[in-house]
Amino acid sequence: MARFRYKLVAVFSLIAIPAGIYGFNVWRAAEEVPHYRTEKIARGSIVKTISANGTLNPVVLVNVGTQISGVVNKLNVDFNDRVHKDQVLAEIDPSLINAQLEQSQANLANAQASLKLAQANEARSKELYAQDYVARSDLDQSIQAREAAKSQVASAIGQLKRDKANKGYTIIKSPVSGVVVSRNVDIGQTVAASFQTPTLFTIAQDLQHMQIDTSVAEADVGGIRVNQTVNFTVDAYPDRVFQGKVFRIRLDSKVLQNVVTYDVVISVNNPEEILLPGMTAFVSIVIDERNDILKLPLAALKFRPAGGISKPGKNVYRLDNKAVAVPIQIGIADGKYAEITSGDLKEGDLVILEDQSERKAEDKGQGQSSFRVRAF
Repeated sequence: MARFRYKLVAVFSLIAIPAGIYGFNVWRAAEEVPHYRTEKIARGSIVKTISANGTLNPVVLVNVGTQISGVVNKLNVDFNDRVHKDQVLAEIDPSLINAQLEQSQANLANAQASLKLAQANEARSKELYAQDYVARSDLDQSIQAREAAKSQVASAIGQLKRDKANKGYTIIKSPVSGVVVSRNVDIGQTVAASFQTPTLFTIAQDLQHMQIDTSVAEADVGGIRVNQTVNFTVDAYPDRVFQGKVFRIRLDSKVLQNVVTYDVVISVNNPEEILLPGMTAFVSIVIDERNDILKLPLAALKFRPAGGISKPGKNVYRLDNKAVAVPIQIGIADGKYAEITSGDLKEGDLVILEDQSERKAEDKGQGQSSFRVRAF
């Protein structure tokens, strides 16, 4: 019985060991077969864009100031009020201007009286000179006195006009129709216009038509053209995409952090007036667009099989039971896909993005413990 048992174990060993070796070889061969991550070539649209940040501003923003100094007596508008052209916004105390105006009127009257006297003296001197009762020098002096008096009258008239104009400046009127964006004065406040014109109000002429002022680097500005479509969002409405058009590329460059930038002005319609001045806009300028084209995943351009030496960006690999190199040319790209302009690829073909067996091998190697037992 024991001998039969030994024979049975021997027979089982002869069968099990080759089967185990065969199973191990099959498993090892399966491990060595590449496992590719692929994606199908599909048709669709690609939009190439340039991203930038900008600030929403009114197209016309008028600063309303004053040319005279004084105390603000009346204030007729406040923030966000709609105003019309020539509407009275505020009034400055005219007391000092009125006093100056009365003085100028008195000076004019005095100058006119002096002119009448000088004219009478000139006429009398001419009569006496004709009868040889006065010298020629006396006549010349009377003529000069009349001319000086005439100049005094002209000067007084000019001073009177200036004072009348200053009195008109005590009434601050809106130069345009629009919305009051800011008010910088209060009733009782003294404004001083000695060295520069103080700004009392800021008026946006039309909030239904606004613009975005954004800076674009010189590396990107070459692709921007007037009337290109612009998509943008603002933090106030994160789920809504607004549209605009490139209106102007200003030639005045600026250097920001050693980068040359240009101000690109984007025209925006704001019929609901929900876009407010000063909002930050996250802009995407549409540079180019392709529709109904074959789209290649950009990740396919990075894949190279083990031992591959083809140039990056020139070949991709199609999966036909094995990796087959396919030369291609690409057009515009959007950061994820590129346009296929030429190459032996058609819709539905599988292109290889990654060899996952290599990643598994790397992960397995990283997973092995570096711990070693030291022999003593």
